[in-house]
Amino acid sequence: MSFENLDLHPSILHALQEAGYTEPTPIQAQAIPEIMAGHDLMASAQTGTGKTAAFTLPALNLLATPHPSKSRGPRILVLVPTRELAQQVNDAARKYGKFIRARTVSIVGGMPYPLQNKLLSQPLDILVATPGRLLDHMERGRIDLARLQMLVLDEADRMLDMGFMPDIERITAALPGERQTLMFSATFEGEIARIAKQLLKEPKTIQIAAQQAKHENIEQRLHFVDDMGHKNKLLEHLLIAPEVNQAIVFTSTKRHADVLAEDLHAAGHKVAALHGDMTQGARNRTLTKLRHGDINVLVATDVAARGIDVAGISHVINYDLPKFAEDYVHRIGRTGRAGKSGIAISFASHAERFQLRKIEQFTGHRLEASVIAGLEPQKRIQQPKPHKFGDRPRNSGHPANKSGHPGSKNGGYKGAGNRNGGQGYGGEKRRDGEKSFSKRPGRSFA
Repeated sequence: MSFENLDLHPSILHALQEAGYTEPTPIQAQAIPEIMAGHDLMASAQTGTGKTAAFTLPALNLLATPHPSKSRGPRILVLVPTRELAQQVNDAARKYGKFIRARTVSIVGGMPYPLQNKLLSQPLDILVATPGRLLDHMERGRIDLARLQMLVLDEADRMLDMGFMPDIERITAALPGERQTLMFSATFEGEIARIAKQLLKEPKTIQIAAQQAKHENIEQRLHFVDDMGHKNKLLEHLLIAPEVNQAIVFTSTKRHADVLAEDLHAAGHKVAALHGDMTQGARNRTLTKLRHGDINVLVATDVAARGIDVAGISHVINYDLPKFAEDYVHRIGRTGRAGKSGIAISFASHAERFQLRKIEQFTGHRLEASVIAGLEPQKRIQQPKPHKFGDRPRNSGHPANKSGHPGSKNGGYKGAGNRNGGQGYGGEKRRDGEKSFSKRPGRSFA
């Protein structure tokens, strides 16, 4: 099937052709006809499959027909959980809608209010927003939603996790009743199912891939670690490997992201941090540098687990395991984009073995432990017995790596990163032997 078979407006097809796209992905091929037919939609698809275009293209197709109302307000509203995802959707709408001159605005937290007020005072067609900031402007009377025709809830499960649903319910209560609603989510179970039933009218349902079938193009590895010093030696060894083009290193806290980025910078890496305490301008500059290759290592919290689409990311490293198992799927989905292969590596201590088990249960994929010669864990860690995932554990066809990286003769530790009393990377040894983070201010290298 080609995009021509989907009855999209010629101006949109022109933009797709200019961008080099000829065939729709499975989620696009199934979702676009249902949306263009006017149906409400519940859709689930793995990250990196073209989900953004699946709703952006039919939304733009709607805009190709003029609206009779002279209102300045948006005809399409897209709600997203993070600023990064808002930017991704905004960029896609501008890219595919360049020849129909769709006017797109992004309103998120961290942007100056005077700039947002100016943007909202002008005529617009598509509004991409995070729920809290949108509700703020709605309560101040700065947005006219009278001619809204389509509402898109992107990453609805994530917005539920982040506590946005009360805001979303208040927003939807103020929208025109005669509208089309699209909901994209990793799952439609539990609370998400209740919300979907409340907001959607006789929706069509599309599920492209079961959770167990995700990320087949991503090799998933596991390294057990003894302590912070051991973890940092493994991290340095992995980052200096020649096959690493760009890597995202995920940490559990904003503070740790700053400190780790500072120590990796001191070790000679081109690195930056990305987390929710940074201003929108700083985050945008960091992502621009990442896309241009000026940054090789991005140290991030889960704010980067969704919405970052950079083709050069060859590795994802879970320095800290995610709090929620579903975030593991979104983290590792930052590599292996657009059909490319990728490598996802997770560190786990003895105390995290049951957290690891939750991830395996959620994904249906057993993570087999790998060992690098010279950096083996000294503590014997018994991996919890897995639930039955199938006839045999899967590891994307890749055996455990027992000899270090390809091209490395000994797999030994190289480079800096073993500072601060043997802890390295933001750790300092306390007198009582416990590890604590450095007290010096962190930097974000944005």
